Amino acid sequence: MSITDWIVLLVTLIAIIGYGIYKGRGQDGAQSYLLADRQMPWYVVLLGVMATQASAITFLSTPGLAYTDGMRFVQNYFGLPLAMIVICITFIPVFNRLKVYTAYEFLERRFDRRTRVLTSFLFLLSRGLSTGISIYAPAIILSTMLGWNIYLSNVVTGGLLMLYTYSGGARAVAHTQKLQFLIILGAMLLAGCLVIRNLPDGVGFEDALFVAGKAGRLNIITTDFDWNDRYNIWSGVIGGFFLALSYFGTDHSQVGRYITAGNVRQSRLGLLLNGLVKVPMQFLILLIGVLVFVLYSFRPAPVYFNTTAMQRYEQSEPAHAQAMQQQYAQLHERYTQQATSVLDARRTGDEQQLQQAVAGYRSTWQDIRHMRDSVSSYIAGHNYAPDANDTNYIFLYFVTHSLPRGLVGLLFAVIILASWGSISAALNSLAASSLMDMHLVNGSTGKREELRLGRLHTLGWSIFCILVAMFAAKMGSLIEAVNILGSLFYGTILGIFLVAFYMKRVGGAAVFYAAIVTELFIITLYLCNVVSFLWLNVIGALVMMALCLPAQLSRTTARQ
Repeated sequence: MSITDWIVLLVTLIAIIGYGIYKGRGQDGAQSYLLADRQMPWYVVLLGVMATQASAITFLSTPGLAYTDGMRFVQNYFGLPLAMIVICITFIPVFNRLKVYTAYEFLERRFDRRTRVLTSFLFLLSRGLSTGISIYAPAIILSTMLGWNIYLSNVVTGGLLMLYTYSGGARAVAHTQKLQFLIILGAMLLAGCLVIRNLPDGVGFEDALFVAGKAGRLNIITTDFDWNDRYNIWSGVIGGFFLALSYFGTDHSQVGRYITAGNVRQSRLGLLLNGLVKVPMQFLILLIGVLVFVLYSFRPAPVYFNTTAMQRYEQSEPAHAQAMQQQYAQLHERYTQQATSVLDARRTGDEQQLQQAVAGYRSTWQDIRHMRDSVSSYIAGHNYAPDANDTNYIFLYFVTHSLPRGLVGLLFAVIILASWGSISAALNSLAASSLMDMHLVNGSTGKREELRLGRLHTLGWSIFCILVAMFAAKMGSLIEAVNILGSLFYGTILGIFLVAFYMKRVGGAAVFYAAIVTELFIITLYLCNVVSFLWLNVIGALVMMALCLPAQLSRTTARQ
């Protein structure tokens, strides 16, 4: 990066840290540290909810996923608006009326203490692991920019955000998320415009969409039903609904955002607007990845996008790497010529010529993909990179090689800010849950002691998540890894809450044992690769509810 980029990056990050510390002043106990005194307006709730979900993984990995697999990932969010409505009707009024510190406090009042502790444990495990993956995403940037060891980058990126999260609590998290997300939206919009601007002369936006469609990248809706297909309309609407219902309704990293609102109306308004905005936002981020795919159909692209790993490969085996690069250059030159032929055939209106050009274009892309897979496996097999998958580096490569001075630093700052927004909220929610659900439970202590313990829990979870980040390199596409990890636990947790809300006769013992059986069943399904991960959310919730009523009836019969 240039000096200008470094100045933009450092000034932006330092300003956010300072702003967070400033806004987080005046903490005096658990109420202010964990809930920001329940004074947040709806627009802060909205931006906080979106910033918590839209981590660096969203802006780093999602364009790369669109580059390699098209836009069908957007179907993952089709069930989200409906889930927001259900949460606003059922969940929010209960949480607000009971004035809970965590979502799991409600479960103790409805069932018993061990059900609260078990559910909190499942949340802490899933969210702690997911947050570790989120720390790894911005660490990739530092590792790529500076050539640092990825493990050192994890420590730096995880440690910096602790400065204001540790000191300022929920208020610092909410206000920094507000500023972070506004910067992020502006910068991603700018990045999309710059992708279009970088297209070669004679290739406009409509041309780019045409080529993307012929390449199979505009696969926004896929209607074929397949239990093992990760992204189709059925898994997106049904599985996505259950995933969103569990994430926004029972995951305290999200619940903790909207219970800080001043009243039920403020919470509902923030969540409903999130349901309206999230799908088009995700669509546009995927579209950026598709446009990058089209850009590299006409311009030179690397066979492997992790430049640091590629340099290690070239330095260690120069002859082998050079031969591979020559073969790839010839292949990509043919690919570019065929992409140009697709547009030429479109302009002449010759349908037969168009079909032939598209067939050649797609065939050559398959050759390029196979070569990329081969190089990826070779690099990982010789320990030039910890991960064979370079999906997470595609958008990063575009930023570093295509944007003008100053904007590179801004985009890097945006990706780091996105990670800070989601990670800081997660750390705050992890601290709230472990403190209030595991440590204090219903015990009472002074405000000063609550504040001290809250900060200690925040510090402890920060260290845990940094340690998890050390292993994230083995997880492939980060955006998929986070959703898979959540789906292993969300179905069971959601099932517990649905039983609590809608099955009034079921007691704590039935719920507790049903939850254990359900979670073991879901993990078995995943390990056996029976269905796509989105369906695990549906199955987990339904199995949990199905087990509870018979278990309760048998328990009642045994007592008689």
